[in-house]
Amino acid sequence: MPMKTAQELQQEVIDLRAEIHKKDTQIELRNTQIKKQSDYITNLESALKDLKKHRFGSKSEKANKDQLPLFNEAEQISDSKKPTKKTGKKNKTGNRKPLPKDLPRINDIHDLDGSQKTCPHDGSTLKHIGEVITEQLYFKPAVIKVIEHKQYKYACSCGKHIVTAKKPKELIPKSIATPELLSYITISKYADALPLYRLSGMFKRIQAHISRQVMSNWMIKCAKGIQPLVNLIRDELYNQPCIHMDETTIQVLKEPGKKASNKSYMWVQRAGDNILFNYYPTRGSVEVEKLIANYEGALMSDGYGGYDAIAKKFNIIHLACWVHARRYFIKVLDDGENANAQKMIDLIGKLYGIEKQIKGKDPDIIYQKRQEYAKPILTEIRAFLDEILHTTLPKGRMGEALGYLHKQWHKLIGYIDDGNYPIDNNTAENAIRPFVIGRKNWLFANTPSGAHASANIYSLIETAKAHGLNVYDYFAHIYKMLPLVESIEDYEKLLPKNFKSG
Repeated sequence: MPMKTAQELQQEVIDLRAEIHKKDTQIELRNTQIKKQSDYITNLESALKDLKKHRFGSKSEKANKDQLPLFNEAEQISDSKKPTKKTGKKNKTGNRKPLPKDLPRINDIHDLDGSQKTCPHDGSTLKHIGEVITEQLYFKPAVIKVIEHKQYKYACSCGKHIVTAKKPKELIPKSIATPELLSYITISKYADALPLYRLSGMFKRIQAHISRQVMSNWMIKCAKGIQPLVNLIRDELYNQPCIHMDETTIQVLKEPGKKASNKSYMWVQRAGDNILFNYYPTRGSVEVEKLIANYEGALMSDGYGGYDAIAKKFNIIHLACWVHARRYFIKVLDDGENANAQKMIDLIGKLYGIEKQIKGKDPDIIYQKRQEYAKPILTEIRAFLDEILHTTLPKGRMGEALGYLHKQWHKLIGYIDDGNYPIDNNTAENAIRPFVIGRKNWLFANTPSGAHASANIYSLIETAKAHGLNVYDYFAHIYKMLPLVESIEDYEKLLPKNFKSG
């Protein structure tokens, strides 16, 4: 076999290198495809886990003790801590609260018969030395009655003058509904989430035939009647230093320009004990602008981007929610142990330990304690975030958690700058939860007017609940008094904050 020339050998080396490069390129391409497939499968598995947890798992967002050992840690930030006293008494089992003392009592006496009141040892008569008292709660289903309004008429014998006594003005004139009945329907539907068709069936069982359509019309008229109270709540809300906001979907069947299957939105705003619901057909920034335009305080929201541009446009301080940030890291632990996610959760838990200690304090004290104790923890969280952010793949749960924390950071740390600012958006989520629960039962609103009516009634119910009122008594009272109102001062007296039960 003739020997190859140097030129032939050189060409062979070039060809071999080209072949190797081609193979390397193919291998790299194949590895890239395999990785993409693996990432796709991982994302599908994560999505499936989320779906299973949402469908079958616990709805609580609290991590278990193994996941979150330091979340309930209370930082020692008070000047002194009182020691707990130890007693030899065992903890009582159960957690039943005593029945209210102001409920009427029915005495049911249980006594010994004559033969049992004699001592079997010496035959002497037993003396009464006391009694054992236990309580049970009696309940009687609703009983309906008819109120007959008799308006006496008087006439002069001359036949030219006849006078009929007037009856009190009513919220819904010529209606059979009393304020008490309207209140019962209001609370049953909006506070207890009972659909009107079920209420109609319940009334039918007690010989009262009230159709769903009639009750629906009543609720719309009641919602219009309470509009001045809702307006006053809105005025008070916009005077607060910070407003919480959240939104959720609602289906409105007869919304002009939209299909019945399209989603509309119910927005909630909360500041202190004032809670306001608003209905809008979309979730766009236009709706956000309607809700916060010209507001001069701070805004607390979740990560929805629609708030950002409007907050910037009106120079509103925008705060982000630490519960939402923590939620991402808890999802990481759903896939198994992760030391970095656990550390983040523990650090966030320390922030909440501080909030637990300063809850209810004067805003100036809250500000000072946050600067002293929360600020260093935030610095530690930021340093840890910077350390692991660029070494963690952006796709996947941990990457998403870190990405969210990084993107929202400037809004997440803003709460320490003012003692009036909250650390999270939980109060808005708590306020909107009754609506979400009710939506599962009544599913949709028929018309925009019905959705607006729901917004008004939810506003007043949730504000009354926030003030600790018996909502049935409160609504029965305002439905009776609203037709008699003659001034703004009269409306102000009917606000939840001014209602005195009993």
